[in-house]
Amino acid sequence: MPIQVTLLSHSEAPMRSLYMAYRTCYSQFTPQQVFARIEDERITEEQMRAFIEERLKTGHASPLEQVSFEFGISGVSRAFSHQFVRHRVGISFEQQSQRYVTYKKGEFPYTIPETVKKAGMADQMEDLFVKVGELYEEMVAAGIPAEDARFLLPNATNTNFKITVNFASLLHMCDLRLCTRAQWEFRKVAALMRSEVMKVVPELGRYLQPKCGEHRLGYCDESEKDWAACPIGRVRPHKDALFRLYDAHRRGELAPLREQDWDAIESKDEGVSADGR
Repeated sequence: MPIQVTLLSHSEAPMRSLYMAYRTCYSQFTPQQVFARIEDERITEEQMRAFIEERLKTGHASPLEQVSFEFGISGVSRAFSHQFVRHRVGISFEQQSQRYVTYKKGEFPYTIPETVKKAGMADQMEDLFVKVGELYEEMVAAGIPAEDARFLLPNATNTNFKITVNFASLLHMCDLRLCTRAQWEFRKVAALMRSEVMKVVPELGRYLQPKCGEHRLGYCDESEKDWAACPIGRVRPHKDALFRLYDAHRRGELAPLREQDWDAIESKDEGVSADGR
């Protein structure tokens, strides 16, 4: 069963909501007065966007909690769900129950990772799941409750979610789960969530990046070994490299840049796209 992520709903006029939340903190005007200025276009979309971008640079994050998104997520594994529910702040989950949903004829949906297929072991895994399904059906037929028969089911069993998440929490989730070190299934879900937000609010969606993205930290804070192994490590600096550079600057050990150095800086690396991927 393929992974599917659908944006079901979101805050009405999210950019306006975010602008008003920030403006309430920084303005002598009341929220009602700010709203009136937006309605009669004394404050334009462009002005709101520019103001929000400047506030985001400061790290003022609490207003981001006032914008929310609702997603339907299906075809994910129970292995994924154990990671997913560890995001507890600013997010609400409803998950398909294995107590109240009984799989008919012992047939349950499941995910087989690509690594298993490449290793030529998918058939063995599927054969095992068939046997699990047969025993599951026998147990249910014998009167064993589904909530107990489910003890047989593997982490590969698919599950579904309906969630509501605020933008601050979604940013944090993508910081971690779009990183190349994250588990592949979670990276897929996070990427699909980002894609859905980009369709409706690209001004906010572009901030949904791995934490090393230019709109987030801008550098990697994982181990240097992991950074060196990362496919985008060569275009995202490691934090220790930045500290070493700063220390060298303080000691006066940095030589002035030469003309050819500026040429190298300003030239484009043909192997790297505009977003560093």
